[in-house]
Amino acid sequence: MISRRRLISYILNYTLLIVLGIVIIYPFFWLIGSSFKTSTEIFSDPSFIPKDPTIDGYINGWKGAGLTSFGTFFKNTYIYVVLKVVFTVVSATLTAYGFSRFEFRGRKALQSILIATLLFPATVVLVPTYVIFSKLGWVDSYLPMLVPSIFAADTYFVFLLMSFFRSLPRDMDEAAIIDGCGPLRRLVQILVPMIKPAIVTALLFQFIWTGNDFLNPMIYISTEAKFPVSVALKMSMDTSGGTISYNNVFAMSVLAILPPLIVFIFAQRNFVEGISTQGLKG
Repeated sequence: MISRRRLISYILNYTLLIVLGIVIIYPFFWLIGSSFKTSTEIFSDPSFIPKDPTIDGYINGWKGAGLTSFGTFFKNTYIYVVLKVVFTVVSATLTAYGFSRFEFRGRKALQSILIATLLFPATVVLVPTYVIFSKLGWVDSYLPMLVPSIFAADTYFVFLLMSFFRSLPRDMDEAAIIDGCGPLRRLVQILVPMIKPAIVTALLFQFIWTGNDFLNPMIYISTEAKFPVSVALKMSMDTSGGTISYNNVFAMSVLAILPPLIVFIFAQRNFVEGISTQGLKG
């Protein structure tokens, strides 16, 4: 039997959690509900339930405010996101594998350089990197944001994967070498399946961060037809004295949220496992 004091404690704790959950999730439901309202109703009724639901926000929002539809913006976004995620996961895995499983001259110095780049604020190197990419003729393209990922420039993920690689016993490597496995085969067939939670964590983080990235596309992309969704949503709110159609903006925001949400739902088991064990890896 549960004591009366413990029962009261349970009730109070769960009541507090429910209240906090409602406070946290209400803006999300309000966004969804507002996407089915007219712009006038959005600011006249604080409830997230529309009185006269309409899908005009989705229809007109998809058409876009300029010459380009949001279909193009979404295509730009997820081509960019998928390439960024693939480049990041592959390069970070290879780099972490090299640092954690091999001894070579200058390894500690290179690790120190990686740590230094991880500690630098992105804004510190923003101007010099822009000048370099401008001289290379890469401005107004996604190359400045994709090419560094090929060379493991996303150092956070390198260190995340290194911590998992180092937690794996080296006996497996020695046994694989005896069986005739080369370095790449050992990585792909033996080690990668064992650090799957860490790889899924890196994939999910990069997917969300890249999809939400506003600063880099805003700096490097200047042609409207090349904008990702993050920049397109901001541009749809920059009107020259005109009225902002907030229902259109909210509708496109809901569509922008759905892909990361779906990816998280399918990957949450490995993601939670990767996050919960990250602090235990040495």
